[in-house]
Amino acid sequence: MKELLLGNAAVARGAYEAGVKVAAAYPGTPSTEITEILSGYGEIYSEWSPNEKVAFEVAFGASVAGVRSMVCMKHVGLNVAADPLFTSSYTGINGGLVAVVADDPGMFSSQNEQDTRFYARSAHVPLLEPSDSAEAKQYTKLAFELSEKYDTPVILRTTTRLAHGQSFVELGEREEKTPVPYVKNVQKYVMMPVNAKARHLIVESRMKRLASDADGFEINSITYNDKKTGILCSGVVYQYVKEALPDASVLKLGMVYPLPFNLIRQFASNVDEIIVIEELEPFIENQLKANGIPCKGKELFSKQGELSVNIIKQVLTGLEPVLADNTLPARPPVLCAGCPHRGVFYILNKLRLTVCGDIGCYTLGANAPLSAVDTVLCMGAGIGMAHGFSKALPDKKNVIAVIGDSTFIHSGITGLIDCVYNKGNATVLILDNSTTGMTGHQNHPATGKTIKEEDTYSLDLAVLCRACGVKSVTTVDADDIERIESLIKDELKKDEPSVIIVKKPCELIVKEIRKPYMINPNCKKCKVCMKIGCPAISYNEKAGLKIDAAVCVGCGLCLSVCKFSAIEEVL
Repeated sequence: MKELLLGNAAVARGAYEAGVKVAAAYPGTPSTEITEILSGYGEIYSEWSPNEKVAFEVAFGASVAGVRSMVCMKHVGLNVAADPLFTSSYTGINGGLVAVVADDPGMFSSQNEQDTRFYARSAHVPLLEPSDSAEAKQYTKLAFELSEKYDTPVILRTTTRLAHGQSFVELGEREEKTPVPYVKNVQKYVMMPVNAKARHLIVESRMKRLASDADGFEINSITYNDKKTGILCSGVVYQYVKEALPDASVLKLGMVYPLPFNLIRQFASNVDEIIVIEELEPFIENQLKANGIPCKGKELFSKQGELSVNIIKQVLTGLEPVLADNTLPARPPVLCAGCPHRGVFYILNKLRLTVCGDIGCYTLGANAPLSAVDTVLCMGAGIGMAHGFSKALPDKKNVIAVIGDSTFIHSGITGLIDCVYNKGNATVLILDNSTTGMTGHQNHPATGKTIKEEDTYSLDLAVLCRACGVKSVTTVDADDIERIESLIKDELKKDEPSVIIVKKPCELIVKEIRKPYMINPNCKKCKVCMKIGCPAISYNEKAGLKIDAAVCVGCGLCLSVCKFSAIEEVL
């Protein structure tokens, strides 16, 4: 039976059919749906972990115990999980271990465009890259086979276009795998220097064997047509090439690291020239040139953003691209109507503070008209950066850190500990909306629910902050913007770390039915209500200020900032 599946759903199906027993992840677009879908399979234990490092360690522990396991993350999540990745390459595995990493060319939901292929090369682990949903399922199953055959973790790399694109997938049955017996082996699993030195030699030997065997892997294949130009590509780019250059000879790589150089040399000998078409960095191109195989690549195509059928056609055939309809207005991301974060950023902007922000919905507090966030670096960085500000400019009392509840658990706790331990004075706002919001409302350790919506212990953020040594910890309702403003002013004066937990569930979770608001004749057109950046409020010269009742959720923030009683509930 065939089904039309997202790439992420196909990866999950491949893991299910491969007999995976344990799956762990931290949500991150574009990878999130994989683990969400896996949680629906009763045969698989799945979890949201506090961060990607922990998720990798959970999967690795299950692998050592003898079962097939999977860990999923977006590309920047691999930075967090890099420590266990590199050393697990040395130890090898017991049950198959696959790390699914979703890159984001074009940065649709990310702060950078890093290329996961370099991690595979640096860590000396094989990397597979499917080109559609059918291959996503096939390659997932193959990754587990290769993991066990070569005693190594395997990276399955996807991209946003593959993760969220759809194609037909042939569904198969689950193959239950008998756990591989765990046998204590200190030389293999305890990476103290004397053991690691010996394991490094094994890693190098393994990669040579893989490179040699890759020439015969069916997922690396050649299609000959016009031999004037040979295209070398992988992943979703292969789909673009097929459509843009139907008459070209193509070497399609399913395994991107290690490369099958004998197969590539065979291809090179049968075409006049090779053009490497790859998104982001010249990963394949540089390896070909280093091995004496002439080719073209990034002198033709950019290192930035996604490729497409149109781009490839224009570069290699000179045909003008078919342009999409650009008449639709731009719609930049914005905090939702009723978002509990909006009032906080209104206050931060009003107070003209330097705000060290973080990754999440609240990143949008940087956008006009709120314009409240000064920096966003990576998960958890806001607290450490605010501490750094205070040490660099000890007399400056206008710096504050803003972080969400899920991100604080992910990697903000250590920054807070550092601030306390090193006698800092950072003021930290934890915007607690009781979910992992931007990736689609996943649970985390402070929500009291597991990935399967089972009741569990709910981490108390206030108690945790006090345990870290913070004496001044205050919890305040997000709707009480007057108290929030007063608290921020008071805490900034203190010469010690302090935490303000601004608490209110995400509007999209609560879905409370309230009456919308409207503008009444008392309006003076001062436009203060426009400063909160609510998508329900608009202004033009003819109609003046207006609240769209279809968008308004009745949160009342506009009412609290209006000084002329010009806003009231719709009757």
